[in-house]
Amino acid sequence: MVPRSHAVGRGRNYSWRRGRVEAALQRIYFADWPARAWGLTPWAGRVNVEHHRLALLPASLRGHSLRVVFASDLHIGPTTASRTLDLAFAKIAALRPDVLLLGGDYVFLAARQGRTDELEQRVRAVPAATKLAVLGNHDLWTEYPAIERALVRAGATVLVNAHAWLPSPFDAVAVVGLDDPWTGAPDADAALAGTEHAALRIGLCHAPEGALSLADRDVPIMLCGHTHGGQIALPGPRPIVLPPGPYSRRYPFGRHVVGDLQVIVSRGVGATELPIRAFAPADVVLLELVAPDAT
Repeated sequence: MVPRSHAVGRGRNYSWRRGRVEAALQRIYFADWPARAWGLTPWAGRVNVEHHRLALLPASLRGHSLRVVFASDLHIGPTTASRTLDLAFAKIAALRPDVLLLGGDYVFLAARQGRTDELEQRVRAVPAATKLAVLGNHDLWTEYPAIERALVRAGATVLVNAHAWLPSPFDAVAVVGLDDPWTGAPDADAALAGTEHAALRIGLCHAPEGALSLADRDVPIMLCGHTHGGQIALPGPRPIVLPPGPYSRRYPFGRHVVGDLQVIVSRGVGATELPIRAFAPADVVLLELVAPDAT
């Protein structure tokens, strides 16, 4: 883990107004009652699995399949129903991942011990040999060292402008993790250093704007979240409100191409501000990677 220069809980773009809003929500959402109420609705029991099968492994791995499961925006706290998290992690386990990738925003509001303990327990229970994570804006707006410690205790490696190699037989595959584009300090050069001879580099970043750093850098695929698919959308779906950014608004969910980079955007699992999702169902991503002639 790389130490940061800014004060704990105050990543870039954390405004005075945002601080007042969060303080008010902490008081209003006492005892996590919004999550409990939403958990009683049928919509809390919907978590989709978005499956992408791509021929990106080298020919030397013909006959092998690498199962990567990506989950983002858990937002453990007052606006995410335990029922939704239970279902998401049950589906993750059922997908039998070789690699679990986590895309940040693990809590909503304060990183209280109960929330970080829950994060640790849920991630530890996933039956994956490799667990890698990056941080998101909500993590850097709160006590992110507590979140990092919970992830490490759960067996995950937190990548802050760094990379990790997968175990054999996929030991020529590197996962490149960027710091959050909005609240951190992404450094693609640092993250990619030492991976020049990788057969495949998989990008991992909280927000779609990570593509600004990884496009045309010989990274064919990047996984991200952040947008929630709008969280509340009109039929179509047509998101009503999206976070700022050239790619967050252009690519709120699904698979897209930026230069030579394919970007897969997850709607995430949890919710913020309000416990509601409408026409933007929670999801986890299964990325199945094979060699070219195995498609």
